[in-house]
Amino acid sequence: MLNNKRILLTGGTGSFGKAFVKTILSQYPNVERLVIFSRDELKQYEMAQEFSQKEYPALRYFIGDVRDAERLRRACQGIDTIIHAAALKHVSIAEYNPIEFINTNVIGAENVISAALDNDVKNVVALSTDKAAAPINLYGATKLCSDKLFVAANNITGKRDLKFSVVRYGNVLGSRGSVVPFFLKKRSEGTLPITHKDMTRFNITLEDGVALVLKALKTMEGGEVFVPKLPSYKIGEMAKAISPDAKIEYIGIRPGEKIHEEMITSSDSLNTVEFDDHYVICPSSYFNIEDYVKRNGGKRVEEGFAYSSGNNTDWLTAEEIRTQIREHVDPEFKV
Repeated sequence: MLNNKRILLTGGTGSFGKAFVKTILSQYPNVERLVIFSRDELKQYEMAQEFSQKEYPALRYFIGDVRDAERLRRACQGIDTIIHAAALKHVSIAEYNPIEFINTNVIGAENVISAALDNDVKNVVALSTDKAAAPINLYGATKLCSDKLFVAANNITGKRDLKFSVVRYGNVLGSRGSVVPFFLKKRSEGTLPITHKDMTRFNITLEDGVALVLKALKTMEGGEVFVPKLPSYKIGEMAKAISPDAKIEYIGIRPGEKIHEEMITSSDSLNTVEFDDHYVICPSSYFNIEDYVKRNGGKRVEEGFAYSSGNNTDWLTAEEIRTQIREHVDPEFKV
């Protein structure tokens, strides 16, 4: 699918970016070009120690910011596929610095769309978040705006052979700034801070996140929001998994934080199709959902269906969380 293709990965030095690059170089050894587009020269330098251009001649490291439309347009010349993973993502920081998140997550998304339209790009997949569904915080609102921009971009492709779609998933196990590395660091203190005793979250590994993006690239028609079926965990169970003897300190919900995350709201149910391992939220404006089901299989969900980390039927136990940490974060992890 991606052999002999030219790929641009925005936010390429992040947790997802590294996992994506590792997968592409392994599964598609004949990829023609894989451009790592990001703004931090130190992270690019460090990544190049692990993935060198000498060993992997398809790799390119391109300094740039998605806020810079001209630089992004230059980076997209000759590109077939864009994976847009660049974002500012911390909820509490967004509440204090809203315009910075708007500039990166919204204006940056529009710059990606414009760069794709101005070059001979074929496919664009943008990464989203569960916080974009019925957002109550600024970060989620910016990602919802980004999702809407990418879906609507299919209306202005004209005669171009160009499709835009979105992948939306939950908290990535072990990603930078997430709860797992935070708890692993804090457990030596004997106390773990939890914002609310009932808090739940979806869980996905980096490998599964990459697999979903590849599935979207393979099956997308343009305008879909791909949502994986994921297990949930209770934040208290995560604390128990990492440090069962630690004291729990309840510190209160932070600004913009939800107790449960949603990935599909009841309002989305009219446009949602269920498959074995994922859902697809179809665009309401130009998709015939019945025809989509006939072409791709699946079934429409019931009206009023909603998919939340709190109403999930699949839950991780503390031992299952420990196993995932050993497999995907720290092989030496012990309790």
